[in-house]
Amino acid sequence: MRKHNVRNSGSKIILWLLCLTLIAGFSFADEPDNGRLDSRIREARLVLEEMKAMPDTAIPKDLLEKCYGIAIFPSVIKGAFILGGQYGEGVLLRRDADKWSAPVFLSIGGASLGFQLGGQITDLVLVITNERGVDSLMHENVTLGGDVSIAAGPVGRDAEMATDVLMKTGIFSYSRNKGLFAGVSLKGAIVSPMKNLDDDYYGGLLSIEDILSGRAKLSPEASKLVNSLKEY
Repeated sequence: MRKHNVRNSGSKIILWLLCLTLIAGFSFADEPDNGRLDSRIREARLVLEEMKAMPDTAIPKDLLEKCYGIAIFPSVIKGAFILGGQYGEGVLLRRDADKWSAPVFLSIGGASLGFQLGGQITDLVLVITNERGVDSLMHENVTLGGDVSIAAGPVGRDAEMATDVLMKTGIFSYSRNKGLFAGVSLKGAIVSPMKNLDDDYYGGLLSIEDILSGRAKLSPEASKLVNSLKEY
């Protein structure tokens, strides 16, 4: 009986590892389809729209008015059976005064060990509070909490945004589960730019720096996302 239980436990672990591998495999697959990328931008906008509808429990407006950028990852997939992992893809936009750039594409992922079980789909939002935070996310394999500081973000209409706190914390992180946004710790998660998708979307003529500096023309979907950010 004991051997049988051990064998079953080992099978479950292998199954979870296979599932996580498949998730990553589908996400990393090259699909030069602008319709798919437009959908990702649209999903990011919908996450933002739902945030705006919950002013008492969402990201403070004051924080977005002072931020240098925002990264939105709709539908990040998390799964675990002893060994856990998460993976998602999203967009990053830079803010310069009241002007927002066109989006570039990012991925976020990570693994964890320890007693854990289950799976879920979560929307993640990173509010970037200084120039260094934006610059960090433009480089390969940036570890949150290591290469750039990160903290669970405050929520609510009346959350106080002290200037010194904004300057010391590079990124505030939020997640949404079951309709509510809340600050979340993402230390150890790895964020990477997806230059191949930028090339697909913008024709391969612009670097990440060019796009985030405002040199890229906004697509119709990107224009809607930028307008939603301005309205926030």
